[in-house]
Amino acid sequence: MTTRSVALMLLGLVALDQLSKKVILTTMALGESIVVLPGFFSITSVRNRGGAFGMLAGLPEPWGRVFFIVVSLSAVLIFLVMLLRLPEQDRWSRFALTAMVAGAVGNLYDRIRYGEVVDFLDFYIGGWHYPAFNVADSCIVVAAGVLLLSVFTQSREGTE
Repeated sequence: MTTRSVALMLLGLVALDQLSKKVILTTMALGESIVVLPGFFSITSVRNRGGAFGMLAGLPEPWGRVFFIVVSLSAVLIFLVMLLRLPEQDRWSRFALTAMVAGAVGNLYDRIRYGEVVDFLDFYIGGWHYPAFNVADSCIVVAAGVLLLSVFTQSREGTE
């Protein structure tokens, strides 16, 4: 992946994340839910003051907000440095780190602007309910999977 394609992907993913959140913020009340696939998926307007799965959401303000902004900003900087050090030929790792940066930037923007992250993708089956998430979270999870797969396949190639 060239630096130009990394920049375009980064901008595109952050724009998609922020546009989707803007639609939720302007068209749905907090807690409102639209069933898309009954018994499986809804679009539900929720907020998350914490980290992944709402961890540490109970930190007192303003400490919680400052903590998550510092952690998110640190993640963006670390992923950017890693990304810039990768050779262009390492396409999968560059793709994954670009998605990680995009996800971290999308959620960082929310934390700075709103003090919380806007979530809306809501999956459930019967009584089991996965915590709601957003496009930025999806970028981070897909990126982590691609990185793990990339590391696994590279280590297997080295042993053959």
